[in-house]
Amino acid sequence: MTTLAELGPRICIMGPSNSGKSTLAVAIAQQRQLPAVHLDQLFHLPHSNWQPRPAADFLQLHDAAIQQPYWVMEGNYSRALPQRLQRATGFILLDLPTTTSLYRYFRRTWFEHARHGALAGNKDSVKWEMLHHIGVVTPRNRRSYAALFDSIELPKLRLGSPSELEAFYRAEALQR
Repeated sequence: MTTLAELGPRICIMGPSNSGKSTLAVAIAQQRQLPAVHLDQLFHLPHSNWQPRPAADFLQLHDAAIQQPYWVMEGNYSRALPQRLQRATGFILLDLPTTTSLYRYFRRTWFEHARHGALAGNKDSVKWEMLHHIGVVTPRNRRSYAALFDSIELPKLRLGSPSELEAFYRAEALQR
């Protein structure tokens, strides 16, 4: 298994919605003393109900973030992926089951009032669009994530179950 040290100072984390990307990014950032960058926070306007920024504004924020010497960046946003992967020194793919993502989505919207990666001034709520995304769109995305993972020549790690993710947290002494 690839170790955290082998992933280098610029780590890209991708995976389905609610798979634990934000929490993992913060845990790695704390352990390695790197800034955590949450792409949802760059893509959406703060103090909004997940309203997207203009595309050019997002790309400008994204590209400025990847130019930093150190980061743990979590999120997908494929339109900005080529330049992100070009700067990344390591890659983690979370490929947890859809049922896990659905469970985490309900938990975060109903019970978690402060969470990593949340939008400033926003309170999460259950949205049918998000349920559709997790249940219908994400399974199709998994195939493209798997192909992407296979094609990446960076040090990389695929965590495909909650138990694999938990084992990684333990092996690297990461704190939630």
